Amino acid sequence: MFTDTHCHLTLLDLTPYGGDLDLALEQAREAGVSRFMSISVDLDDHIQLAAIAARHADVGYSVGVHPCEDPATMARATTDYLVELAQPEKVWALGETGLDYFHSTDFIQEQKECFARHIHASQTVKKPVVVHTRAAKQDTVDIIRAEKSTHGILHCFTEDWETAKAVLDCGYYISFSGIVSFKNAQDLRDVAKQVPLDRVLIETDSPYLAPMPYRGKSNEPKYVPYVAKALSDVYDKSLEEMALITKQNFENLLNLK
Repeated sequence: MFTDTHCHLTLLDLTPYGGDLDLALEQAREAGVSRFMSISVDLDDHIQLAAIAARHADVGYSVGVHPCEDPATMARATTDYLVELAQPEKVWALGETGLDYFHSTDFIQEQKECFARHIHASQTVKKPVVVHTRAAKQDTVDIIRAEKSTHGILHCFTEDWETAKAVLDCGYYISFSGIVSFKNAQDLRDVAKQVPLDRVLIETDSPYLAPMPYRGKSNEPKYVPYVAKALSDVYDKSLEEMALITKQNFENLLNLK
């Protein structure tokens, strides 16, 4: 019923499961999670993610390189290579890409160029681009607009309404993580309330950013219902309604051509 649109299955702490990812996914299914999109951060993640997706019908993945990776890795992510990697049916998206000036301002131009190439590949294969932005909201919006990107997700959203509206106007969906459940995140919930219900997605970004009441612990896909619960309170919907709305939104996103 719930869709975790952004998790890092290759990075999970599997200690509670004896190192067995399949057991972690089974626990998530028991919690009501019916679809998982596992996100690449390194260009070679597709190898391991393709193997996981081949074993699990409800798992898809993305291909791409995170903006915090080194410039040499980003340089390997040519548009043609990304298009090649994105051909398999179980590749649902490109990324995560974007801009991150919080962790490094040493390679801003390389980040921008890599981001644009991911968008170009996304447009070629007609699959959404997954965008990360941190301390770079204006440049992120500027590139989305300049490249005429209309098919994507602004993931782990923590920005203001101005940023949300800008990407919504471009056709993007906005994905909320466990941060929206934090007690000190009322400003984010106020922004979320303004986002149209047909553009909202949920994610864990696991193993990071576990929602309340697990904040500070290692995150995993089975906790995505807590993100849905926080949003159900924001939108005054039942948990079941929020699960179905976000599930349908993700299906709509994947079916855009």
